[in-house]
Amino acid sequence: MTGRTVVVTGANGALGQEVVRRLVAAGAKVAVITRGAPAAEIASLEGVSAYRADLADRTAVRAAVEEIRAAHDGVDGLLHLVGGWRGGVPIDEADPADWDFLEAGLIRSLQNVTQALYPALIASPDARVAIISSTSVAKPTAKNAAYAAAKAASEAWTLALADAFTGTGAAAVIVRVMALLTPQMKADAPERKFPRYTPIGDVADALVALWDVSPAEANGTVETLVPEAKA
Repeated sequence: MTGRTVVVTGANGALGQEVVRRLVAAGAKVAVITRGAPAAEIASLEGVSAYRADLADRTAVRAAVEEIRAAHDGVDGLLHLVGGWRGGVPIDEADPADWDFLEAGLIRSLQNVTQALYPALIASPDARVAIISSTSVAKPTAKNAAYAAAKAASEAWTLALADAFTGTGAAAVIVRVMALLTPQMKADAPERKFPRYTPIGDVADALVALWDVSPAEANGTVETLVPEAKA
């Protein structure tokens, strides 16, 4: 990763912070885009630069990306880790406001940042783009219809991006999990087993390892990171 510049969105979340730490440890420069102030834990790391934008605001995103491109000699990746969940009610009771929230956070944010970064990613000899998706895309449930639909739409956009990357040095990848497991969750409930939850460290390792795979092999792939349930 030495010499590469990677943009990370959703960097203030537990997964985002873990990914930033792993990237920096691997030698990368990291540009984080956050709506509010970046978490002190990552802002203080050497090699991390912070930019502010609401990712649902196309104009703000393009301004932040212009700042990043002006400050760095190219961009070699985007790890889009913006999350958000709404659901848990029967499909006929789903609130339209939940869809508005999910569309802005999971779909529009991805569209805005990938469109703004596209010229820089194509210009890189070895760029990677990855999103975190959900196993619910493959098997939606009635109580999570809006969430699964939003994740499916973000996957479709990513696969379309992969098509655009064909024949270049760039690759777009989807990583699916059922649920993420943080150290804080384990500390808060030490007796709980968290079956099929994926530790954030495992996801971070998989994301950093994307640069170890050739673009032709990685591009357009869907990787599912769900631990096998223990008997």
